[in-house]
Amino acid sequence: MTTSANPDRIYTAGLVVIGDEILSGRTHDKNIAQVASWLQVQGIRLAEVRVVPDVIEKIVAAVNALRVENDYLFTTGGIGPTHDDITVDAVAEALGVGVVIHPEARAILERYYTSKGIEVTEARLRMARVPEGAELIPNRMSGAPGIKFGNLHLMAGVPHITAGMLDALTGTLDGGMPLKNETIGCWTAESEVADILRETEQAHENCQIGSYPFFRDGKVGANFVIRSTDAEELASCVHTLCDALATAGHDFTPGGI
Repeated sequence: MTTSANPDRIYTAGLVVIGDEILSGRTHDKNIAQVASWLQVQGIRLAEVRVVPDVIEKIVAAVNALRVENDYLFTTGGIGPTHDDITVDAVAEALGVGVVIHPEARAILERYYTSKGIEVTEARLRMARVPEGAELIPNRMSGAPGIKFGNLHLMAGVPHITAGMLDALTGTLDGGMPLKNETIGCWTAESEVADILRETEQAHENCQIGSYPFFRDGKVGANFVIRSTDAEELASCVHTLCDALATAGHDFTPGGI
């Protein structure tokens, strides 16, 4: 983290997942989970995700909505070489700036493709286009860089390339305390323990409890995930929940089922 980070403040981020292929089901998104997990380590909470088609107006609306509500905004998808890769154009429109060829991005692409004996075409050089005033996010995987404009971060849609861009950003963003979590698994319907969960959470104002039901081996169960930035408060909440479950006669498993 940079030295100006305030560990007591909750930093949030929005994520816009861009692509018709996600909405059609042809591609299963993996970026939401990996972006959320990475943000947690940086002390930033993923507050909202929007999945939008390859339509400039839709992207502009999502970007403008989420960038004013959060400390950071990330986008995935739509920064490749094809005609439907329009994220740069949409973000530039949202920011009210033009689109330019970033000279460093162009040089990176030319070196990358030349070193592999691949022709540097106009289509490939589309990946050097950025909103005017933007910086670059390094990409060791495929050469084509991500894009940073203030607190906006435009990243690739291909998950392993996104992972590399996130790695390049590690430690560069201000954030608060990372959110810690513990999981308790229980072979019971969550409706049976709803009051216990609510009362436990109310007794620990710095904790949140999420309930995630499942059906397995012909039985109904649920995993309860307790989250907090305070390790002592987290431990106290876990202890209270386990005691309450035991008192009510429910079998539970620390670490989840």
